[in-house]
Amino acid sequence: MNKKLTALCFAALLVMLSPLAAQDDIVTGIEQGCATEIEKFCSQVTLGEGRMLACFYAHEDKLSGQCQFALYDATAQLERAVSAINYLASQCANDIDTLCAGVAAGEGQILE
Repeated sequence: MNKKLTALCFAALLVMLSPLAAQDDIVTGIEQGCATEIEKFCSQVTLGEGRMLACFYAHEDKLSGQCQFALYDATAQLERAVSAINYLASQCANDIDTLCAGVAAGEGQILE
């Protein structure tokens, strides 16, 4: 049996790849935009599990405009990525049911 994605699902995959590829840019943008705040307020924070974000939140009244913009921009990029994933899920629901019925969800297994 030749397993192929439908055209709509394939197009949705292409739409999704762009925001996901930008993930490294999001981190770099925050690191650069908030370098002063990271050094001044959050240098002792152990990375992971949202601790850096919690540090920014704890010091939100002291964040520069540059850092605020970097965080806003990161939020906007992440919202676009979530929208792309939702679009992909809606466009590929039938393909996922048909082609990936035996695949467990999680860790990118269905995407793969």
